[in-house]
Amino acid sequence: MNKVLASADAAVALVPNGSSILMGGFGLCGIPENLIKALHAKGTRDLTVISNNAGVDDYGIGILLRARQVRKMVSTYVGENKEFERQFLSGELTVDLVPQGTFAERIRAGGAGIAGFFTPTGYGTLAAEGKETRLIGDRHYVLESPLTADFAFVKAWKGDRLGNLVYRRTARNFNPVMATAGRVTIAEVEHLVEPGELDPDHIVTPGIFVKHVVVGTTYEKRIEKRTVRQS
Repeated sequence: MNKVLASADAAVALVPNGSSILMGGFGLCGIPENLIKALHAKGTRDLTVISNNAGVDDYGIGILLRARQVRKMVSTYVGENKEFERQFLSGELTVDLVPQGTFAERIRAGGAGIAGFFTPTGYGTLAAEGKETRLIGDRHYVLESPLTADFAFVKAWKGDRLGNLVYRRTARNFNPVMATAGRVTIAEVEHLVEPGELDPDHIVTPGIFVKHVVVGTTYEKRIEKRTVRQS
């Protein structure tokens, strides 16, 4: 079995307008850069993107926002992306803001087939509006639903032709849980190896969760925000 596609362009050709996509990454760390660029070039529109945040104005998911390819964002943080902030505040973009821990657990629940879970996070705030609440013991909890998507774009350090994935340090972030929660998971890897070359003890995402593999061609390794002391 060989799950490797010829290019990122071939991968995004599978994504129709109106799709929902889980996209790994934290800021610009661990994002599927080549898949995002290919999606931008293809011009796919009316997307629902589920990602911790939207990168920066001119990179990552930010280029999809700038091109008006995203209809809705499900995120935890508006952050450093001024265009994301502008579209959110002007009402041009639908945004569901989710507490970060709840965000991660909703995706994990989606991948595990869990129908919902109770969390104390957000009780008594706007995050709990319209949701079932319950007193359990001496604490109030909010019922949260799972998050899944039509596709998951994840970024790994190494992968083999069977779709087994290894991540590198903090670039792992949301990628492993997202890989389980997409109906079609496409993994972008920096290094492609043959089956058997990965140490089984180091594999984080088994190939059973991955439908397609794409080898990334270029990586800019940008710094999201550089802070230095005055000289």
